[in-house]
Amino acid sequence: MSARKFSFSQFLIALVIGLFSLTCLFPFLMVISGSLSTEKDIMQYGYSIWPKTITFDSYRILLLGSNRIFEAYGVSTFVTVVGTILSLFLTSMGAYVMARRSFKYRNILSIFVIITMLFSGGLVPWYIVIVRYLHLKDTIWALILPSLGNAFNMFLIRNFMLSIPEDLHESAKMDGAGEFRIYSRLIMPLALPVLATVGLFVALGYWNDWFLGLMFVDKQELQPLQLLLRTLISNVDFLKNSGNAAAMQRISAQIPSESIKMALTVITIGPIIFLYPFLQRYFVKGLMVGAVKG
Repeated sequence: MSARKFSFSQFLIALVIGLFSLTCLFPFLMVISGSLSTEKDIMQYGYSIWPKTITFDSYRILLLGSNRIFEAYGVSTFVTVVGTILSLFLTSMGAYVMARRSFKYRNILSIFVIITMLFSGGLVPWYIVIVRYLHLKDTIWALILPSLGNAFNMFLIRNFMLSIPEDLHESAKMDGAGEFRIYSRLIMPLALPVLATVGLFVALGYWNDWFLGLMFVDKQELQPLQLLLRTLISNVDFLKNSGNAAAMQRISAQIPSESIKMALTVITIGPIIFLYPFLQRYFVKGLMVGAVKG
């Protein structure tokens, strides 16, 4: 079996992609290096690929509040897993209905979904609905339910489902299958590539979200990881920039604020980085087919 030969254009494309991949890797390496650097080195030399002096002081400081971090990790993990599953279930059901050509009102439903992409009720009515009518204040569901429905994701899944032949639905109906059985047993397995792609988008959104926690959660034990990260960085910056007292200045000078920010970033992005390789084989196919077909 002869070895595969690469043309010059293929080599050039591979070279460009390789160089682009390295440029994307540099910021991540600089974040890791910054988390292992001393505050003095960062202030004097700036961020670099390799730290001048390796220290774990930032991680030691974060371990002093490890209970809060572990609680926030648990909250963010629960919200991401449950929110992603429920969001995929909700959006895929809506997409299935809009993709069924036999459904009489699918165009009206599509217009209704598009309107939600163009217009918003505003922050104050949204807050009143969540707090006064749904009573989600200081509950874990306040971090999940407001982000369940996403019109863009619904249309992405719908366009993928439109590429599935209508004959499959007719064959399943002739065999006695109902709509939900067709959706769950036939369409969902075929739509796995686009579901994996949308699932990654949704999981990233839930994992990186801090705004819902800031708006609806006052209890510390329910605060997600990103909100804790924002709070810690704000507190460090407050100590560092405060000029009200000399003692506070001396304390803030001993706090490695920049390296703590980098260490927190390393801690928070870890799970998402490990999630992506498992979904990578579905990503390109699901995104391209879902965006082009229909």
